[in-house]
Amino acid sequence: MPTLSSGFTLAFALILFTVTGASAGAPTDQLRGSVDTVLKTLSDPEMKKEVKTVERRRIIRAAAGEIFDFPEISRRSLAVHWQARTPAERQQFVVLFGDMLEYSYISKIESYSGETIQYVGETIDGTQAVVRTRIVSKQGTATPVDYRMLVQDGRWRAYDVTIEGVSLVANYRAQFNSIIQRSGYPDLVSKLKAKQDERPGARQIKTGEDAGAATGGPPAANIRQSP
Repeated sequence: MPTLSSGFTLAFALILFTVTGASAGAPTDQLRGSVDTVLKTLSDPEMKKEVKTVERRRIIRAAAGEIFDFPEISRRSLAVHWQARTPAERQQFVVLFGDMLEYSYISKIESYSGETIQYVGETIDGTQAVVRTRIVSKQGTATPVDYRMLVQDGRWRAYDVTIEGVSLVANYRAQFNSIIQRSGYPDLVSKLKAKQDERPGARQIKTGEDAGAATGGPPAANIRQSP
């Protein structure tokens, strides 16, 4: 599964950059707050030290949970195959997929080198919102990136990111569906486990309340069925 993490790796790397532009509503403001937390951590010479790796990554992991709705991303990426899963299978999938995304996020953001993100605007429609941004490289190249967000318990989190019009959830959905259609759901789980085992210090699979904590959201069995 060589391309499985490519899309979200890019999205994770894009959002945690220097923020420019005027403050907007709650979705943008909350994103900005989490971004500032990570930038402060990455800019601190003390936190860059090897002995601070665990603490630094803990802070970044917490910020990822504030920015992304991992359970909702998991549900939407699995799409029609989600309904066929048992509560235990859903919990396992959220943890495996969320762990992969989280690891990609941490490994990429630690290479932060001062790129900028400009807030273009936001649109709020009830419990959903879109925050429109542009990523500007040091060479001045601008890439449009939109964050589709849902609110729950007063917190806005992204359930999808589109880069130049390409949806990352749709990208994963197509990959997951192809694997399941070709070799079945157990094979998808095996591939996600294999990617987890490849990483240094891979974490054990969690269930129940631990699944929610590991992915920055509620236990998988309680994931809302939003449109």
